[in-house]
Amino acid sequence: MALYSYVATDVNGNISRGKESADSHQELQDRLKSRQLFLTSYKDLGEKAQAVTYRYKTKGLSFLCRQLSSMLVAGISVVRALHIMVTQEQNKKAKALLSEIYDQVQMGRSLSEALASKPGCFPNLFVSMVAAGEASGNLDMIMVRVSDHYAKEHKTNNKIRSAMIYPIILAVLMVGVVLALFTLIFPMFMEMFENADDIPALSMVLMKISNFMTGYWYIILGMIAALIVGGRVAIKTPNIRFKLDKLMLVMPKAGPLVATVYTARFARTMSNLFASGLQMVECIEKSEQTLGNMYITERFKEVIENVKRGEPLSQALVKIGVFNPIFTAMVLVGEESGSLDTILSKTADYYDEEADTAITQLVSMMEPVLIIFLGAAVAIVLAGIFPLIYGSMEQMG
Repeated sequence: MALYSYVATDVNGNISRGKESADSHQELQDRLKSRQLFLTSYKDLGEKAQAVTYRYKTKGLSFLCRQLSSMLVAGISVVRALHIMVTQEQNKKAKALLSEIYDQVQMGRSLSEALASKPGCFPNLFVSMVAAGEASGNLDMIMVRVSDHYAKEHKTNNKIRSAMIYPIILAVLMVGVVLALFTLIFPMFMEMFENADDIPALSMVLMKISNFMTGYWYIILGMIAALIVGGRVAIKTPNIRFKLDKLMLVMPKAGPLVATVYTARFARTMSNLFASGLQMVECIEKSEQTLGNMYITERFKEVIENVKRGEPLSQALVKIGVFNPIFTAMVLVGEESGSLDTILSKTADYYDEEADTAITQLVSMMEPVLIIFLGAAVAIVLAGIFPLIYGSMEQMG
């Protein structure tokens, strides 16, 4: 899909200018014609012109939806609400983005179409929810749901960031201590015992490591940079990413905790989409996309196919073995009682709390591992230094 700039006229001869995303100029012409505009000239700006200028984050999306919902409930039209939001927006990039969306809606496009024309700026889930709200005529209530959804997602993200602060500090401290031991402390003892005849094997190995780190530090920096770049490339490689995502779910102790976080996210998204009136298959597809796990994405192809063939969602979820059994049991209860939307909402609230606990437990499992590594590094260096000290004391005696 490319971005076009165009000039068009209406039946009264008034000239309109703007930008529109379309697969071809013919599609561009058809879209304008549906809005009673007739294309007179256009220019293909290419795909690069659609580069994301501003990407809304969870906190900003929550506030945006809350603003829009409040104004719609008050009886303000979508066009007028967008105009007010544009005038109040302080961020220049966000203001420009909202202004473009406002222009498109003012020209007759639906809000969901205007949002979809800005790929990468808004999550697909958000665009789908807006489209569902427009189709059902309950856009104001849908925006409340979306606002709550992104507010909770923002809270979860903050919980993860806050929980990771201590392990990150500990990891940085561990690296700093090891570097100090090998580049500052150990060289001091090397000068004292470089001519000694009987140096223990461990001390000799540590001396060589220290010599390498102090004499060829630029090689080490290059290796670290290569590892960082290589790691990022590896994560983006589908096969490697698939295996890593699967490993996260099957790790002893940590795997079930990660599955709990995914269950909470899926339950919340599925609840909001299903309550918005979207079809079951579309709800499943959109909910799965929010998880960001390639292994689950592959397994969900089976879920979607089974549901299309008429199989209950609960049974399809049990087969892939990803989610907590309690969750699939609750989905079954919702299907049998005909109140799946209510059950999903209550289950999502339960798993939101379980996800907070799981995140805390995951971080608490990392802390002792880092402490053990730090203690082991210090112990190894001391084990290499103490024999030299004792040997020198015996010679002096």
